Amino acid sequence: MEMDMGIKNRLAERASREVKDGMVVNLGIGIPSLVPNHLPSGYEVIFHSENGIVGIGAAPGRGSEDGNLCNAGGFPVSLINGGSYTDSAAAFAMIRRGKIDLTILGSLQVSQKGDLANWIIPGKKVPGMGGATELASKAKKVIVVMTHLDKYHNSKLVKECTLPLTAKQCVSMIITDRGVFTVDNGLLTLIEVFRPYSIEEIKNSTEAKFMISQQVAFID
Repeated sequence: MEMDMGIKNRLAERASREVKDGMVVNLGIGIPSLVPNHLPSGYEVIFHSENGIVGIGAAPGRGSEDGNLCNAGGFPVSLINGGSYTDSAAAFAMIRRGKIDLTILGSLQVSQKGDLANWIIPGKKVPGMGGATELASKAKKVIVVMTHLDKYHNSKLVKECTLPLTAKQCVSMIITDRGVFTVDNGLLTLIEVFRPYSIEEIKNSTEAKFMISQQVAFID
């Protein structure tokens, strides 16, 4: 299901709260790429892209894009002061050596155990997996930002992924347009609900089994 920009920015803002000062962060395409726009000023965060950019800044305004500067998804980005370029081999080496503190990714499905399926729908052509497997396996923390339902109104939070897996039990947090879930030791817990949704509506629209935090928060 397609989200409007207001909801996309709300989810990106919520994901930005998980970014801590001094982190090295890799962002997936789509909603994750909006995260730098929501960070407090003065944060010293290095945004990394597997196509070889270290130090991505906020998205450039319309008309100020650099045709030679884009992220791994091909979307225009800016470069912070002191940012640098590498070849993709060095960028992937950073991931594989465990140098990425946090990755924020989109997904097609996430299981209640934190399995991630985000790279292909069988029968559809894709350019390749990119850095999804390495990021999901080697980043210190994996956050998924996605719609709660697919275009057929099926839950994307599932008991078991039916799509090809990217990595097993790698996801720590899931942020959807309905709520925020944590995954800890294979247990899924609802910790925040986005209004106007209710806990009951989330239960009825979620295939995966989940617990409800005793301190669940309702967010406007």
